[in-house]
Amino acid sequence: SIILLIYTIWNSFFLKKMLIFKLNLNNSIEWIHNMPPLEHSYSELPLINF
Repeated sequence: SIILLIYTIWNSFFLKKMLIFKLNLNNSIEWIHNMPPLEHSYSELPLINF
């Protein structure tokens, strides 16, 4: 039963990964935005209040 459990878990991960690769989503939101995002700049330094 342990072997069957390991096989089932391995098979589910394998099929999920194959499905992601088959979709081939190149229009992901990470590719649309500039790198690095404009919000992450050094023009404004954070202020620490005590």
